[in-house]
This record gives sequence, structure tokens and C-alpha cells, in this order.
Amino acid sequence: MDKVVSDQAEGLRRMLARKGARVIAVTGAAVGVGSTTVAVNLAAALAQQGKDVLVIDECVGERSVSVMLGGLRGAGNFAAAMRGEIPVDFAAARHALGFSVLAASRNNREGHTAADFSVLLGGSADIVLIDAQLDEQSHLSELAKQAHDVMIVTRVSAQAITEAYACMKRLHYAHALAQFRVLANHVQSVHDAQAAFANLAGVASRYLSVALEDAGCIAADVRMARALELSRCVVDAFPSTPAARDLRHLAAELQYWPMRPAMSSQTPWRAPATVTAAHHADQPSAQHA
Repeated sequence: MDKVVSDQAEGLRRMLARKGARVIAVTGAAVGVGSTTVAVNLAAALAQQGKDVLVIDECVGERSVSVMLGGLRGAGNFAAAMRGEIPVDFAAARHALGFSVLAASRNNREGHTAADFSVLLGGSADIVLIDAQLDEQSHLSELAKQAHDVMIVTRVSAQAITEAYACMKRLHYAHALAQFRVLANHVQSVHDAQAAFANLAGVASRYLSVALEDAGCIAADVRMARALELSRCVVDAFPSTPAARDLRHLAAELQYWPMRPAMSSQTPWRAPATVTAAHHADQPSAQHA
């Protein structure tokens, strides 16, 4: 009996001490950089490390999380969760690797306020990863604005770095974002990735007064593509490969990132038209990309 009471008391203390889920929006400046692949594998790596993870899939379609995982049945019931009919823990579809997925199409997201979306963050998840879909103006959805961090996935090439900078610039002026995490994907050389990040961070700081944090890099790995062909996560299918090791390292590190205020809790700011149409002299140099 004493043990039961002790267990209940410990559970209550943990519940009261809980400060809510860490919410990270993962997006890419261009199609094909691998942001969805990163989100799914990161969820699997976090689950392996004992974290309760919810992936909210905004990118419904051929490149969606559920399609990547082989058509995860149902991908949850987003609409019912938003109506309060089903708790989010039951509305989400559970994957065999231990994380949950909730598909959130644009049609289902429209018409909801930032306050409405708080219901999605009230479940048991320690970490919520939003596979964020940018709109036609490259802006984040109201749902993605619940994030504490925005992680931009890019590749190490002149074009990819330029696109990443342009994406940050639009997001900065649209949402007054002053900080981004940058993850280099499909990297051949860690040195090149570090040089490209330093170049990008310098330009962003000089011309946008935006601070960039290096989220690291994921090695180019042929088994990543093979895992996709098998509708598997590389951290599960090929755990000893370089990409899997990098993803597990990122999963371990992000748990200690400082918890920033969610975007939705900050006062929005809009840049004047003359600023948003700024000249192209502030593009990052490609010399290190």
C-alpha cells in the first residue's frame, strides 16, 4: 500500500513540475532539402532516448510524414482533437517506433487561432515536432507559430545557402523572428558545413540583426535513401551509419536547448514595404558554400 501511495505521489509531483512540451518547427527553404526526413528520424531518435514525441504533419501529400512511413493508418484525427472531442494523445496515430503522428492539413488548420492550437500541446508529449509547411508567401502557419524554435534545414551548396537566407529573411519580416536554428543536411564535409554556417550567420547578423544557432549537420549517407525506399527510419533500420549517429546526437543535444518564448506569445511586427523589398546586396557569399 505504501508503495502505491508513493508511486501516486511521485506521479503527481512529476505532473505538477511539468512545464509543457518543447515545440520545434522544422522546415526547409526549398523542396528536396530533407526537412521531413529529418523530422521523422529525429522523432524516432528521441523516442529511442525515452522521450514522448508528437509529430504534427502539415505537409500533407506525397511528401507527408505518413506517406514517408508507408501510409501510417489514419495519421490521427486532427479535426476531432481541435473540437475537443478526443484528447490529443488518443487522436494521434501511434507509430511502432514509439512516437505519434497527427496530420494537420491546411484546410483543417484554417479558421483556428493561436489559442485554439494550445489544445495540441496539452498532451503527454515531451517534444512536439512540427513538419512546417510554408505558405505562398513563405510564412509559417498559426500552428507552427506555437514553436519555441524554428529549425531551417538546408544543404551545403551556393544555391541552398542563398535560399536558406532568403527564407529566414521572409520569416524574420513576417513574424519578427530574431533567432533560427540551422541544420545542414546531406553533408559531405563537416568543415564545409561549419564554414557555410559561419558565412550565413555573419550575413544574417549584419543585415537582419538575426542570430543563428548551429544545430549541427547530418552526413550524406546512401542508407538514408535506402531507408526511405523501405518506408523506414534510418536510425532504426541502419543504426550504425553516419547519418543515424548524427541524428541521435542532434536528438540528445536539442533536449538542452534554452527554452525560448513561443512566437505566438510575442508582439508581431511588420517591416515597411521599402524594407521587405530590400536590395540583394545582402545575399550571403557562396565562397564557403
